[in-house]
Amino acid sequence: MRSFESLSEKEILALAISLEEEDARIYDDFTEGLRENHPEQAEQFAKMRRDEDSHRHRLLNLYRKRFGEHIPLIRREDVRGFVRRRPVWLARPLGLKAVQKAAEVMELETKRFYEAAARHATDAGVRQLLGDLAEEERHHAQTAEQISRIKLSEEESARQKRLFILQVIQPGLAGLMDGSVSTLAPLFAAAFATHNSWDAFRVGLAASIGAGISMGFAEALSDDGSLTGRGHPWARGSVCGAMTALGGLGHSLPYLIPDVRTATWIAVSVVLVELGVIAWVRRKFMDTPWSSAVVQVVLGGLLVFLVGILIGNS
Repeated sequence: MRSFESLSEKEILALAISLEEEDARIYDDFTEGLRENHPEQAEQFAKMRRDEDSHRHRLLNLYRKRFGEHIPLIRREDVRGFVRRRPVWLARPLGLKAVQKAAEVMELETKRFYEAAARHATDAGVRQLLGDLAEEERHHAQTAEQISRIKLSEEESARQKRLFILQVIQPGLAGLMDGSVSTLAPLFAAAFATHNSWDAFRVGLAASIGAGISMGFAEALSDDGSLTGRGHPWARGSVCGAMTALGGLGHSLPYLIPDVRTATWIAVSVVLVELGVIAWVRRKFMDTPWSSAVVQVVLGGLLVFLVGILIGNS
């Protein structure tokens, strides 16, 4: 690697051209990656990409006047002192905060490069252009910092809400319902059959973890999200599996209490709370009427609960 101080004015301009070309392509990736979920912020990055093109054209014009048509290939990785960039622009979907931070770091680094290059230059024209570009990059850094503060439009807010429901609420709700309801029968059957809290807890623990693994894989393998927009399958599967296990563990943990009668009453209370939470989530995010949500959730939970008691007492 070369030190920055060893570069000639010709090499500094060649490096500047390379930097502007790389940054423009990264901003293209930012624009494309944010266009679907954050169209307003994507447009800001498209504007910054056009600015980078303008910088490159001005650098190219000056380079041709001073040094001719051949531009040596000098890249940032060939020169000591540059920060190693994490390729956040390759991830999908792009996170707005990560993109904003990456853009801010890019612009601050480029600004410092132009300031150092201007001090290093001896030609008045080169010094002037590099100084102007440093000032413009400073404004870009401020723009990158402000992009994440752009207030979302009503349309974009609604789109964000829909994505949140598709990618988090739906798989999480499905898991919570399955974990809270399907584990009732084996748990209470074990409690009434053995009259032993520890045995009931082990059955509930096994049922909860087993259901979590099963539901997680089922959700992940059901849809890759490419057409439905439901997000990464393994992210949905993780949410669904975790909520399934949590729903079952909630009413299994009371059986850590040695007295099985006390543990059962507490477990029943926890089940009522879980069913209430499920009904509330369905009402808030799925627009299900209260009466319908309560009847569906409570009726299903009651039937499974009765099955567990009947089997445990048989």
